[in-house]
Amino acid sequence: MLRNFKRRLWRVPSAWLGEISAWRRFWRSYRTYRAMAPEQVPTMQLLPCLNDDTAETPIEPIYFYQDAWAFERIVAAHPAEHVDVGSHHKFVALLSKVVPVTMVDIRPLPLPLNTLKFLKGSILELPFADASIGSISSLCVVEHIGLGRYGDPLNPHGSEEAIAELKRVVAPGGDLYISLPVDDVTRVYFNAHRAFDEEYLFTLFDGFELLDRRYIVRGRYLEKREPGFGIGCYHLKRSAG
Repeated sequence: MLRNFKRRLWRVPSAWLGEISAWRRFWRSYRTYRAMAPEQVPTMQLLPCLNDDTAETPIEPIYFYQDAWAFERIVAAHPAEHVDVGSHHKFVALLSKVVPVTMVDIRPLPLPLNTLKFLKGSILELPFADASIGSISSLCVVEHIGLGRYGDPLNPHGSEEAIAELKRVVAPGGDLYISLPVDDVTRVYFNAHRAFDEEYLFTLFDGFELLDRRYIVRGRYLEKREPGFGIGCYHLKRSAG
């Protein structure tokens, strides 16, 4: 019987074994705490947090690095005001505490913030006049456009049209901060994102000067691109002419 049990155990997914181990640690910890505490914790007040007991702080490297990169660049430029299109809400919220920010997204923010102005809108039809924005960012957004992931209409050229719309609203001499996946060849991962060959990507930004670039590849923050899939972060400036 023990041999059969061991055979069945090998078929249990490793994630399940991890959950079982986490629950065992929780109950051991609870029993120890209950023996130590002068007042007992009722079972109705147990709130197991099973996945926080880790050797390192869990960090998603893309948002960690790209948001820090863009934040530093924008604050150093010290624009009178800044527009963001669809980037992560935490990045936008923190940036709004040091620079007046207007955020544009197809999905309204459910929480208000007194330093942040929100406009509902699409990156394919931004609610701004031509050449009117001096500082604008869009981090890990354009690669999703047209693939239906966020309820947007399907469009095989969605990313190119989104880039063209961002370019349209940037004022002469204005700054554009953008990040998106790059790869050895341009690829579509349907319903998730696209990845772009960097040479092709730069053809989409004609009329803009590249001021800075950084890469996030397999959890590392790099100044030079390595082969394969990664995230490119680009600071571009529109020609003043």
